[in-house]
Amino acid sequence: MSIQVVSNALIFDGKRDELVEGGSIVIENDRIREVSTGHVRIDGANVIDAGGRFVMPGLIDAHFHAYSITLNMHQLDTMPMPTKVAHAARLLRGTLHRGYTTVRDPAGGEVGLQLAINQGLMEGPRFFYGGKALSQTGGHGDMRPAHQADDPCGCAANFTFSELVDGVDAVRKFCRNELRKGADHIKVFISGGVASPTDPVWMPQYTDEEIEAAVYEAGTRRKYVVAHCHTDDGARRCLKTGVRSIDHCTMITEETAALIKQAEGKAYAVPTIAVMEQGLVHGKEMGMSEEGIAKLREVHTQAYASLEYLYRQGARMGMGTDLFGEQYHPMQNREFEFRSDIVKPIDLLRSATSINAEIMQKSGQIGCIAEGAYADLVVIDGNPLQDIGLMARPDESFALIMKGGEPVRNRL
Repeated sequence: MSIQVVSNALIFDGKRDELVEGGSIVIENDRIREVSTGHVRIDGANVIDAGGRFVMPGLIDAHFHAYSITLNMHQLDTMPMPTKVAHAARLLRGTLHRGYTTVRDPAGGEVGLQLAINQGLMEGPRFFYGGKALSQTGGHGDMRPAHQADDPCGCAANFTFSELVDGVDAVRKFCRNELRKGADHIKVFISGGVASPTDPVWMPQYTDEEIEAAVYEAGTRRKYVVAHCHTDDGARRCLKTGVRSIDHCTMITEETAALIKQAEGKAYAVPTIAVMEQGLVHGKEMGMSEEGIAKLREVHTQAYASLEYLYRQGARMGMGTDLFGEQYHPMQNREFEFRSDIVKPIDLLRSATSINAEIMQKSGQIGCIAEGAYADLVVIDGNPLQDIGLMARPDESFALIMKGGEPVRNRL
């Protein structure tokens, strides 16, 4: 049995407005045993003096792709799997060292990556995966250009992030198999997207019956559905069909934001601002087509307004980043910065901790500093409630990153 005490800490527990000054966190093995308002003395315990620094739960990225190595989908889809995994290992390690002790990979992530992390073969955050996302033919997950002929067998390419699945029965079978393989959730594409070559952003995808089939099958395992959704119509269809996590949520009205608020506990928004800012600044060097950049501009013009509607209406809002390209992943922590003109610092921290945990059905386990939770902690030089910019500079600001009681970085 290993006992550690993080003492003399200014503790944000991931939820409450009130901070604990001079508090202590007792860690037994990989879990938090006790959170105290004062000093705790335990014989033989390893004591880490936080020196009055701000201590918060480890961060959660609820929209992260381990195989987001490049935006060139042909290159990615034809890359040998060992090479792809080697790249993913670097992305996962970098993410952990930016303070993200948990990620949700809603398209492409699979059991092999989770096992490698859990068995200590790969350094990375807690990894929750959805397997391949479901796309209708010609939808956001169909990466074939318009000029590409069908294969003689009538089958589609082997895409990294998605599978082409059409019809209620096919949706049921595919979901059942992904869930058999341990998927933590199921993802469906229900609107057009930026990276896909043949579907406009405004295009509705999948019928309500197909989406409901995915929701039902996930529910049989007490799991849930994530939707790629840019449009207002798509967000309303998510609410109608029982989708829990409405990701991107970039082109909604304030009325729809109010409906998401009314569905509190059943439906959540997960905006992803960083990927749009990445595309606007680096799109051409990433190899984005002119059509793709035009679609991105269309989405970007409304994304901040949608974020403001969600926040003003009090909708439960998580945090994801959705970045692509290994060299751009350090933008991950700038998600805090990009939202900061609209969202208060404490609500930004909640989005990346306790609310993301709630969305992922992991409340009390991650995203909080509480008895019984995993000992995932970030100790910060400075107070991000006073300067949210600290969150965007993890190499400078994060003095200690701990995952399950084990230090990832320790400058204390």
